[in-house]
Amino acid sequence: MDKDKVAEILVEIGVLLELKGENPFKTRAYANGARTIEGLTEPLALLVAEKRLGEVKGIGEALEQKITELVETGKLKYYDDLKASIPPGLIEMLEISGLGPKKIQAMNKQLGVDSIEKLEAACTAGKVAELAGFGEKTQANILEGITLKRTYASKHRINAAWLAAEPILENLRSQPDVIRCSTAGSLRRFKEVIGDIDFLASSKNPAAVIEFFVSQPGIVKVLAKGETKASVILEGGIQGDLRVVTDAEFPFALAYFTGSKEHNIAMRQRAIQRGLRLNEYGLFKSKEETRDAKLLVACKTEEDIFAKLDLAFVPPELREDHGEFAAGEKNELPKLVEWSDLKGALHNHSNWSDGKNTLEEIAEFMDDLGLQYWAITDHSKASYQANGLDAARLRQQIQEIGALNRKFADAGRDFRLLTGSEVDILKDKLDFDDDVLAELDVVVASLHVPSSDESENTKRLIRAAKNPHVHILGHLTGRLLLEREPYPVNVPAVIDACAATGTWIELNCNPYRMDLDWRHWPYAKSRGVKCVINPDAHRNAHAGFLRLGAGIARKGWLEAADIINTLPLKTLGSQLCRSGDKSSS
Repeated sequence: MDKDKVAEILVEIGVLLELKGENPFKTRAYANGARTIEGLTEPLALLVAEKRLGEVKGIGEALEQKITELVETGKLKYYDDLKASIPPGLIEMLEISGLGPKKIQAMNKQLGVDSIEKLEAACTAGKVAELAGFGEKTQANILEGITLKRTYASKHRINAAWLAAEPILENLRSQPDVIRCSTAGSLRRFKEVIGDIDFLASSKNPAAVIEFFVSQPGIVKVLAKGETKASVILEGGIQGDLRVVTDAEFPFALAYFTGSKEHNIAMRQRAIQRGLRLNEYGLFKSKEETRDAKLLVACKTEEDIFAKLDLAFVPPELREDHGEFAAGEKNELPKLVEWSDLKGALHNHSNWSDGKNTLEEIAEFMDDLGLQYWAITDHSKASYQANGLDAARLRQQIQEIGALNRKFADAGRDFRLLTGSEVDILKDKLDFDDDVLAELDVVVASLHVPSSDESENTKRLIRAAKNPHVHILGHLTGRLLLEREPYPVNVPAVIDACAATGTWIELNCNPYRMDLDWRHWPYAKSRGVKCVINPDAHRNAHAGFLRLGAGIARKGWLEAADIINTLPLKTLGSQLCRSGDKSSS
């Protein structure tokens, strides 16, 4: 078990102990231990193997034993027993936005609440508001959180879906009876939130493929199994559905099950207009619905289907009936960005604020990935909960980044860290004065404490866009997918302001955000506003979010030329300078 997973379990143990009302010093010991493990500069497995883990400051004998058991066996009896000792309903309540272990423990102790249903009843009866430290507002927030949880109960973020889908898809590719296979549905269309995962395969022996599918690792339960279809529940609660078709049917089934519904309706209508019938089984020379193989129009690929309907091939991400037909008829579909086009990222955090890695660890990791640059934009001082930097600490960080870049240059390495800040947009100003911002390579301005008033939020964002030192507006609507709705903001008005000032807008590709929403990017592109795909990385592994961000950018019709961080380092430098030269309008 790697150190990130070990740290994750230690944090969870601390939370579970807090749920039980244990001594706060005991619960904090596990959180502190997790931070220590995350900050190790030596491999955890090596420290365990050489029995040196106990020498690490902050790791006592009890923690050393537990961590060793996790590393060596991949399991921890203490952790399993602790989870089993707590009512499942209490653990489930942790999934309600804004509800932490202390409040859950208090409600359990004072009201006997041990399930979401009992919690809802207690809130509805007004009992929760009467508890010390709660009140009417907290009670209302809990009810809202319960509603959100139920609304999104069968929904999953795209990163979780891909994590579950890719191993199964890879295994299907290696199964000897599988001719072709793919994901389909909303996952293939790269929706930021999906319901279930659709798999499609072609084979002459569908029964063997079905048996192979339902026996895959990571399957928790088989819901249904037939001759050509199967449904399962995967780890994490995501449903996976497989259909097996003939290879002649495969391109038609792939197009049909990829969807969307609106796109499919338009495709079928195009076929009818040409005296044809299109369905999941084929494209037929018929005026009636049919599966008659004698009437089949041969198509080996999806590209062939689009060509028969007088369209350029529409990439799966664009199949939403949002203009792809008009563009396809004129052969004006964009050449969509590839994630390999990205040269770096301009919004990321280090352990100077709330990130997990040192500057040098970040530089080494990103250089090894083949990236050219990586901006360090730690929080400004107003984000005190994230250990935000004041001007003095920021200037110290600038010096350290400069020294690290010189070290890389002396070693003949081309990679560079860029200096920056994610500066808070406050009510009437930015969190840093202009003289501080002027010292930075990159300035990301973000609204972290929004108003409930749309006009106020819009005004603050536009004011930030007009600041001559701000390059990027970060996570524009503040949404957290499946957890928090976007705050009210007039997005087109902010886009127009960015068009006037040359300010860029971020596509924050943290899978909880995917903000700005893909639906807004065609308008931003039409106004000449550039996108920056940023992972908002808080640990090195988050660099992988760039792949997800490129998928969402593709869904927003973006090409490499529309995205700032497809530029090589030298060209980026000139654009960063140019972006700071704004009009005062």
